[in-house]
Amino acid sequence: MKSGIATSVCEVTGINDLGFWVLAGDCEYFVPFSAYPEFKESSVNQILNIRFFPPSQLSWIELDIDIELPSLSKPESFPLAFKK
Repeated sequence: MKSGIATSVCEVTGINDLGFWVLAGDCEYFVPFSAYPEFKESSVNQILNIRFFPPSQLSWIELDIDIELPSLSKPESFPLAFKK
């Protein structure tokens, strides 16, 4: 049996010195380097190599980083941050 075609869109739409934007589904989210400093030292190619696991998980497998979309849309609800 063959897997179906993925229909969920996920891509990095822009990067600047403060962070980057991710389009997941039909919503765009900002990922600030101040909240996710592990991305600050990552290459552009590493940031662009994103995977989306619907309904709400973004993953950068090469960087070993996962982010849940609710933590980007309502960061005040997620005050704890993991530190390596």
